[in-house]
Amino acid sequence: MHKLLTPQVARLGRPDVPPETDAVDPSFSEGTPESLKADLIDLLGETQVLSRVIDLVRFASDASPYRYIPQVVVRPKNIGDVQKIFHYCTTHKRHATFRGGGTSLCGQSQSDDILIDVRHDWNQWEVLDEGQRFKAHTGTLLGHANEALAAYQMRLGPDPASAHAATLGGVLSNNAGGMRCSLPRDSYHTVESITVVLPSGTVIDTAAPGAEEEFAKKEPALSKGLMDLRNEILADPEFVERIKRRYSHRNTNGYGIRSFLDGETPLGILRRIMIGSEGTLGFVGEVVYKAIPLPRLTTVAWLPFVTVGEAVAVVNGLVTLGAEAVEMMVASTLTIAAKSYSGTPSYWKTLDPQAAALLVEFGASDEKGLDKIEENVRRELSGAKMLEPLSFMRDEKCIELAWHVREGLLGLMGRSRPKGTAILTEDVCFPPARLKDAAEDLMDLLNKYKFDPAIVGHAAYGNLHFSLVVNLSVDEDKQRYASFMDEMTKMVVDKYDGSLKAEHGTGINMAPFVQREWGEKAYGVMRRIKKLFDPEKVLAPNVLLSDDPLIHLKKLKSTPEIENISEASHCIECGFCEPVCPSRNVTTTPRQRIALRREMARQEEWSPLLKTLLEQYEYLAIETCAADGTCADVCPIEINTGALMKHFRKMEHTPEIEKAALEIAKEWGEIERVARLAIGTADVVQQLTGTGLLTGVTDIARSVVSSDLIPSVPGPMPHAAPAELPSTVREGASAAYFPACVNRIFGRDVSSPKTPGLPEVLVTLSARAGKPLWIPDDVRGLCCSTPWSSKGYKQGGTYMAEQVVDAFWRWSDGGKLAVVVDAASCTLGMMEDVVEHLDDIRKQQLGKVRIFDSIQWCAGLLPDLAITHKIDSIIIHPTCSTTHLGLNDTLKRLAAEMAEHVEVPIGTTCCGTAGDRGLLHPELVHSATRDAVVQINLHPAQRYISANRTCEIGMHQATGKPYESFAFTLEELTRRPKAEQL
Repeated sequence: MHKLLTPQVARLGRPDVPPETDAVDPSFSEGTPESLKADLIDLLGETQVLSRVIDLVRFASDASPYRYIPQVVVRPKNIGDVQKIFHYCTTHKRHATFRGGGTSLCGQSQSDDILIDVRHDWNQWEVLDEGQRFKAHTGTLLGHANEALAAYQMRLGPDPASAHAATLGGVLSNNAGGMRCSLPRDSYHTVESITVVLPSGTVIDTAAPGAEEEFAKKEPALSKGLMDLRNEILADPEFVERIKRRYSHRNTNGYGIRSFLDGETPLGILRRIMIGSEGTLGFVGEVVYKAIPLPRLTTVAWLPFVTVGEAVAVVNGLVTLGAEAVEMMVASTLTIAAKSYSGTPSYWKTLDPQAAALLVEFGASDEKGLDKIEENVRRELSGAKMLEPLSFMRDEKCIELAWHVREGLLGLMGRSRPKGTAILTEDVCFPPARLKDAAEDLMDLLNKYKFDPAIVGHAAYGNLHFSLVVNLSVDEDKQRYASFMDEMTKMVVDKYDGSLKAEHGTGINMAPFVQREWGEKAYGVMRRIKKLFDPEKVLAPNVLLSDDPLIHLKKLKSTPEIENISEASHCIECGFCEPVCPSRNVTTTPRQRIALRREMARQEEWSPLLKTLLEQYEYLAIETCAADGTCADVCPIEINTGALMKHFRKMEHTPEIEKAALEIAKEWGEIERVARLAIGTADVVQQLTGTGLLTGVTDIARSVVSSDLIPSVPGPMPHAAPAELPSTVREGASAAYFPACVNRIFGRDVSSPKTPGLPEVLVTLSARAGKPLWIPDDVRGLCCSTPWSSKGYKQGGTYMAEQVVDAFWRWSDGGKLAVVVDAASCTLGMMEDVVEHLDDIRKQQLGKVRIFDSIQWCAGLLPDLAITHKIDSIIIHPTCSTTHLGLNDTLKRLAAEMAEHVEVPIGTTCCGTAGDRGLLHPELVHSATRDAVVQINLHPAQRYISANRTCEIGMHQATGKPYESFAFTLEELTRRPKAEQL
């Protein structure tokens, strides 16, 4: 059936850049080959097999410089599914590679055959022994694990910069380190047990009673082979000493053959050697970690020195004093940071190029402990020649800025790199005692090959990072990169006996150099390990070990220019955005949206594959983007992919669609009235028949008009808002009050009384605190314009923006009176979204109006309100708008005044409602809230609060819990007893 107002996706075309030679071949236009697709659907079920070309392309990229187009992507739900996939690969001579968070930097999570996504359905976890241990499926995010453990003042040992995006499976498979991860804290030393699926299909829980005997019985050849290798290694004392020496500092290059020294039984060896094996020996489905204490308080300091050598000279003393982290940055990195981050030390801008600084962090249980530590550090550094006096910082925001600078360096390089270039990040490790000379040699080598010598590193561990900016589409750049890698390898291995990989894993990138570092004997052991575990070569060919000495120079991805809206063209495809994206569990993520657009840029004009990608991109990328902007908050380059999707929505609109949207804006007052009446009718219908009839009616309307304009009814609808707004007067008012249109249309939760509505509650609260509000007579028909701007309707957005800004200027008497807004998304819209639609005069006028969100306003009322009693518990849903407005902590403080226990569930992100986006596409809400819902159901509360009506509706639909504005609870708890009122 023809849809009215259907977006014209063909209007997007392709970016205006030349095609690339690494464009996906047209043979992929139909996606997965039919026979392979049918086999895997029979094996796993249709929903677990991703086979469209858009799926293959979006999973072809990760944080590495490589791009492998998979034949198919599968999502096993359990151990049994993994066994089926292994059996299928063995019998059909196919191979498979695992992918978790896709944050790997060296090509560990890419496949040109079967790619196994183990992030999607592997996120169950459990805290054990009062936080002493943590048990989890390996799709669990490291950041979520640490959030859960923080309640027990514990955390996991590994802490890579990708902690909020990396899965535990990726962390242990790479033996990832981080800034505070000393060797005793890494996965190799803190993983207590694993449940592993071997390529043969055998499942072993290493902690199960009788597991050793079961392993020997089910896998006799592997069990014996491991012990034979151990005996051979132990029989060569010189080899044993070499292994010990190479693991005295960080080393993740090749298989962890120290397992044969530390493990005394076949299963003891297996448990250890799986750590750092990068998915090449089997699948770790579940892990139990031993947790480590989390300091209650921290103090940090920047220690600037004249040279790298002088900085390195004090590192050992700081480590001896118990430093949690000692991070080194050379002058050029600090100078770049000073230009990009406000609040950084002013002297960074004028540092000598030879200078370097250390960022140190110490932890303690109390302030006295920090005092003692700072005193010891001052004594330790009393003879050091520092560029600035030693100054410690304990303020949370100062500490946050310091680490934001350190962690944001990769993003700064990504933002400043030339068009078409990519960033390759390397990490090497040297014996800490030789770090000074090694750092200087490394910078000289980078200069020699015309790379930026901006090294940074975990100085406490002798671990240095550097980035190479190259154009992988240009042969000259590829050769420069290849020559650098060869010479760097010689320097690290021959001169310093260091590690070519410290914490990023081996991957495709370093596979050709494993033998160069380890030598023939150790490399032979590694080859035998692979053959013992995976004789049919099922898992991850060329990852970690490879027969191809040039594999690291193949399948390098181009980075064509795309529309540079919100700096999208600078995306480094790190994947940090994915865990916060509302659509991550149902369609695409910000990284994938950009990667797909890059593939369109690679394609020839109107190639068949381009046409197919565009058709599939409409729903999977554009329609289901919440455009909430939370991706920018976690992106190292602060890319707001939502802004790019809104730009695409504008590009899709014909003049006829723009005209229709403008007419809707002009008639918004009438539409608001009709919508309120419709919801009132719907309220009656659902009371009589449930939501089934409403859902059926709206589904028909969506099929006729547009699923992007007509909302669905996926769950209980709220009451309609009261038809009349509270009666107020301007005289004596402390502020004008603009009830947002969502609160003039949608009333309270269906489980609550119809009255009072939110406007009445806020008016009552303000009067009770002696700060009365005034609601102007002409608020109806006005809107913050976000519904138009978020959909890309330029004319309608401009009309409504001008109307509402003019009204704010009138109501505030030229900025003299503040204006209160009662929906966080509307507050944000008034501060940000409307600006793009305004002329200079209106921009100036808006800038003079003091706008308060209801959270800020009520926090200001609190000193003049008397809370009569506290309730037991509150669960908060912080919205994307409250996050952008910086109001989450204020909302938590308000909740803490009202309840004994306040919780933000682990996994909480934008709920996906995004204005009406979640009502148009309810699958978006269920995707966005999937992780949080588990926690909400496990820990129910007395009240569920937020600060945005449509978000509250979405959360009710997802959880079944009655979410409402915090103001209702605050008003209830500040009522005076009736006798007192008299």
